[in-house]
Amino acid sequence: MDPELEAFVPLFPRTDLDDPVAAREKFSGLAAAIPVDLTGLTVEDRTVPADPDVTVRVYRPDDARGALVWMHGGGFVMGDVETEHPWAARIAASSGAVVVSVGYRLSPENRFPAALDDAYAALGWTVEHAAEFGVDPARVAVGGHSAGAGLAAGLALRSRDEQGPPIHFQLLNQPGLDDRQETWSQRTFTGTPWFDRDKATAGWRHYLGERPATAYAAPARATDLSGLPPAYIATAELCPNRDEDIEYALRLLRSGVSVELHQWPGTFHGSQAILSAEVSQRQNAELGAVLRRALSS
Repeated sequence: MDPELEAFVPLFPRTDLDDPVAAREKFSGLAAAIPVDLTGLTVEDRTVPADPDVTVRVYRPDDARGALVWMHGGGFVMGDVETEHPWAARIAASSGAVVVSVGYRLSPENRFPAALDDAYAALGWTVEHAAEFGVDPARVAVGGHSAGAGLAAGLALRSRDEQGPPIHFQLLNQPGLDDRQETWSQRTFTGTPWFDRDKATAGWRHYLGERPATAYAAPARATDLSGLPPAYIATAELCPNRDEDIEYALRLLRSGVSVELHQWPGTFHGSQAILSAEVSQRQNAELGAVLRRALSS
């Protein structure tokens, strides 16, 4: 493990996802402690008309060239636009993109496909409002972290299959893609900081319930990855999701989809929240740079 990250591991609270309410409270407390810089950004809460309506928080930099529909992490059971505030603001500032942070419904109260339906509604709304935001509707990307990145990948599949709003790019940071948990990293990482196999198992259980997983819920199950938008996929070395993410990137490449894959050595799932670490600074800067480049091409 990276020494700068390792120094913080004893400070991480012990949490699990068996009690979603308690997990959400701890998650909110952690997020509230992260500094937020809104310099150069206009931030506005909006409502996407849907059934039910979806709350989004829009971050608008000056002279934005494109937009990103962004889904927060939290194992499908934690998080909202408030906890994602530091992440979304940082990406908007570093990329120059309008970021639409989606407050999708959480599990287990609202199981699949509720979160995906909310994300799909937010995608359509963002494309429809592109002119209002001063961006090209053909330059709308989707992205997220962890469970949110899995939602973004599922969103790309659904939009392709349903001839939905065009997606320019996928920004997938440590995505959760496979409920089967059969890879080496899923079987081995049972005690990694913040996120391990047991948490992944609980998150999928809350998200799916008794329903069989489809490719829209667990994109690794998709048999056809052709025709999807270009993607950036970032993995952490000490993360249960690592191997399914790398395999997904390889399958996209074999399907003719352009992919940039970055495996970050010495990191663990969510360690980017340790902003003082040099490797976290590089990871966070790269997300912004990759998105800026993708929306400019």
